[in-house]
Amino acid sequence: MKDFKYIWVIGLLVTILIIAVPLALVLSSEPDDTGDPWAAVPSRVPPTDHAVLIQGALETGQDVTAECLRCHEEAAHEVTQTSHWTWESEPVMLPGRDEPVTVGKKNQLNNYCIGIQSNWTGCTRCHAGYGWEDANFDFQDEGNVDCLVCHADTNLYVKGASGLPAEGIDLMAAAQSVSTPTRENCGSCHFNGGGGNAVKHGDMDESLYYPSEAIDVHMGRYDFQCVDCHQTEHHNIKGRAMSVSTENSNQVYCTDCHEQDVHNDDRLNAHTETVACQTCHIPEGAVREATKMSWDWSTAGQDLPEDPHEYLKIKGSFVYEQGFMPDYDWFNGTVDRYLLGDTLDPTQVTPLNRPLGDINDPEAKIWPFKIHLAKQPFDATYNYLLQPKTVGEGGFWTDFDWDQALRLGSETVGMAYSGNYDFAPTSMHWNLSHMVAPKDKALQCNDCHSDNGRFDWEALGYYGDPMRWGGRDQEIVGEN
Repeated sequence: MKDFKYIWVIGLLVTILIIAVPLALVLSSEPDDTGDPWAAVPSRVPPTDHAVLIQGALETGQDVTAECLRCHEEAAHEVTQTSHWTWESEPVMLPGRDEPVTVGKKNQLNNYCIGIQSNWTGCTRCHAGYGWEDANFDFQDEGNVDCLVCHADTNLYVKGASGLPAEGIDLMAAAQSVSTPTRENCGSCHFNGGGGNAVKHGDMDESLYYPSEAIDVHMGRYDFQCVDCHQTEHHNIKGRAMSVSTENSNQVYCTDCHEQDVHNDDRLNAHTETVACQTCHIPEGAVREATKMSWDWSTAGQDLPEDPHEYLKIKGSFVYEQGFMPDYDWFNGTVDRYLLGDTLDPTQVTPLNRPLGDINDPEAKIWPFKIHLAKQPFDATYNYLLQPKTVGEGGFWTDFDWDQALRLGSETVGMAYSGNYDFAPTSMHWNLSHMVAPKDKALQCNDCHSDNGRFDWEALGYYGDPMRWGGRDQEIVGEN
């Protein structure tokens, strides 16, 4: 009987251990953030009060720049070396191309307002310069650099057509207000791309001006400014947008501040070899403000009831979504790009910025994306996308004449236009890196590893859920 008691006690202890050890691992699987969240963030240089430094009459934006350059002699030159000024990359090699090409807002298409060429006066409201109104803008003229758009109080400074200061702006008050760039400075352009608040990105909108921690834990709980992560040297701002960039240099990474093995559970740390931090920690996009998910240009020009989230005569039909579940795909940080003049199959969706990487790529990880779908004009004879003129005289938004708008736009970019046009489906990927949720709202195991999980495992190259079939080293579906 005594031996039986000992056996029973030992059995009870083993049972407790079997239950308690896995439970302890689960409970300790959250990231260890007990340290100072600012510890890995470089200190900002304290701003200087310019109210007593800037005096005299300032009648134009160029006058302000000249005043800034009295002390910051190299600043304008530094800005002209950045993509915020050029809107164009250095020459890059893309898959299947015979020679390097440049890409950027300056010379390529998107599937929102389509492109800036012939539409400069409207699009360049967000350029970091003054007076880009046509193809003859002088990118060497440092006097046209706009210091205020990044440094002035946004309550005192707004840009207008062609990037010039809006009418009625008190340039002296704006210049005296300059300081370290805030979320309002960055967001005045980046939160409003595509024609309005929340339109483009899916993870950036005006809710980030003063967010709660439920919208973004870095900005809401800790009051991070954009420049705290997007560190800047000589006016070159760290970070890449895959909508306009194809390569991965000068990028911002979570591990710039966080340890690679940040979790207390090794099983979670093992995920970071193949899963981007953003995949688990950004469970939804457009947390507060709905974002545009599709845009059909083919319906534009009709006299239908208007609603900015459903239909506008000048732009066509839209679908917006708030709190959307991301799409997931492999991404190694580099991008293939549709270029002006590339032929397409109008019966298939043409990706304009396809993320590169797959299950066999050791640099690729599974990332969350917003995928924006559109129907936009193409030449039905030459089978390539067209650049319409939308703004100004002869533009579609003035005359609602597609043939005229496409002819004028094609002349501007130097492409043949047959006069035979239609509308083709396209897609754009937007990887999500903002609106990081508090850790208790991160994805849990069952969100991905369950019968109704988020991932299409076979589309990602697995036989099925790797919890059952094995990890990245498994034999790829369809291969011998």
